[in-house]
Amino acid sequence: MSFDRNRKIAFLGMGLMGSRMVTRLVQAGFDVAVWNRTASACEPLIDMGAHALELENIGEYPIILTCLADDQAAQAVFERIHKQLKPAQVIVDFSSLSVDKTKQLASLAAQQQVTWIDSPVSGGTAGAENGTLVIFAGGDAEIIQDLSLIYNVLSQRVTRMGDTGTGQATKICNQLIVAANSTLIAEAVALARQAGVDTTLLAPALAGGFADSKPFQILTPRMATYSFEPVQWKVQTLSKDLNNAIKLAQQFNLDIPVAKKAFIQLQDHQQRGFAESDLATVIQQVEHKAVEK
Repeated sequence: MSFDRNRKIAFLGMGLMGSRMVTRLVQAGFDVAVWNRTASACEPLIDMGAHALELENIGEYPIILTCLADDQAAQAVFERIHKQLKPAQVIVDFSSLSVDKTKQLASLAAQQQVTWIDSPVSGGTAGAENGTLVIFAGGDAEIIQDLSLIYNVLSQRVTRMGDTGTGQATKICNQLIVAANSTLIAEAVALARQAGVDTTLLAPALAGGFADSKPFQILTPRMATYSFEPVQWKVQTLSKDLNNAIKLAQQFNLDIPVAKKAFIQLQDHQQRGFAESDLATVIQQVEHKAVEK
């Protein structure tokens, strides 16, 4: 079964990533219906050519794409639509969820002969806007291949990582590196500033060296200039992902102390009122603690 542009798509979740992904799909000529818990988030996309989706009609859409905040949001949405699902539908989940929740929802979908493909993404809002995301897919290999027309609009690369849940496990590992690295970048920028370094020069100076990375090139200039808008990664999102990493490691009796330390740091920052703020604001927490001492 191949998926062409004439087959209707339902897209649930118009957050930072979902709204940008829908934009690309609509611009590529796909027939997309959109839904969000806060309906007003759909309005710009409807003006662009998407349709408003009523969840009770979800059974009319062969392909359902989701990009939701967390396990709780995914569970809540699934509970609202599961009775309307029809055999042979495919749910492609771009959310970043725990492995356990993904397997649970995939099993419930399978009871109605609906296929669940976990497809978490990496690349941030810029990747979503430019169609350069990388996707880690878990589930039926043939269906993942059949989804290539959709994937190609959204991403530069899709890798099937294994069976259901392995896409999410891969994303958790990805986020572990990004989130833990972000706290280390903040410490480096704070240390450099205290030592008299012009921190606006750090990103170009270290470019191409062993310390370089995409998060370094994105976060360092923002931290150096205290420029935190627009939001690219939310603190609460990375905190949630680190928590998923720690819980997954616990299942295998694997100790990951660096991730634990970074989680505590991000959680503390979140509780100080920065949950919805950009990840780069963690520099403020590092410097705030220095002042406290």
